[in-house]
Amino acid sequence: MKKLFSVFFIALFAFASAQDSKDAKESANRFFYELTFKPKKDSTKLDKVVTILDITDKNRSIYQDYTVIAQDSIMKIEMEAIQKSGMMKDLSKSLKTPKISARVYKTYPSMKIQYVDKIASGFTPTNIGYSEELKFNWNILNDKQKIGEYNTQKATTEFGGRKWTAWFSTDLPFQDGPYKFFGLPGLIIKIEDDQKNYSWVLQGNKKIKDYTEYSYIESLMQAKGGKVNELTREKFEKTFNDFKKDPFASIRPMMTQEMMSKSVPGMDGTVGDMVKKQEKQYKDFYNANDNPIEISLQSTDKMKK
Repeated sequence: MKKLFSVFFIALFAFASAQDSKDAKESANRFFYELTFKPKKDSTKLDKVVTILDITDKNRSIYQDYTVIAQDSIMKIEMEAIQKSGMMKDLSKSLKTPKISARVYKTYPSMKIQYVDKIASGFTPTNIGYSEELKFNWNILNDKQKIGEYNTQKATTEFGGRKWTAWFSTDLPFQDGPYKFFGLPGLIIKIEDDQKNYSWVLQGNKKIKDYTEYSYIESLMQAKGGKVNELTREKFEKTFNDFKKDPFASIRPMMTQEMMSKSVPGMDGTVGDMVKKQEKQYKDFYNANDNPIEISLQSTDKMKK
């Protein structure tokens, strides 16, 4: 879980790359899940974020944080104002920060999973990811429960070093669910581990006619990350961990002393001040979360076909 680029950098580079890309349109059923999770292992403090599972008419599903997409209309207004005035603005004061940057793709009907995240290559975001084929060993029980408007049935499984309880509904004929979960005879309405470190609950759904998985700002900046650089799971973890240790490693050589000392129109301080601020935000963010969804790669590997 992380935030890849600050809204400061979004504003800083929007001018040079402001183009709206044209994606081939598709439609999707969007399911909204509220995720309640425990960021720190040794703390009782819980955090919440709305995530979305988009099941499209092109035989795939995409799971991601909804925070940035939910602010598209605000971002459009802000970016138009920035471009019109020629003045930067610290958008962090008006926009919420996403808590999850990764996307999880599933391909129907094989349900092959691709986990994708971004790292920096200079000022350009680059997609890295890994693919896996999982087979969840679900134990479907007779217990039934009404959750919201849906009649659900209970199922249990083990995944990523945790024991999970799910409630699925055959009223929604999708054998899918949030994050990597799938394989029940209906959409997963609720799923949580036995220690309640992570809990997803379906809050609603709607039809998206002209669907794109990307937010307005990703399209504006051409910041979709390009073609995914496929790695092994182990190589992905190492590459991503190296990035978390020093997110500015590839950017720093490009930041000359002259650039760092420049003032930023419309913002308080120099480019260097903004970089220092962002580095502190990164450190605070990563130090605040040491409790991943999957705590055991070994137990996950046992599930692979």
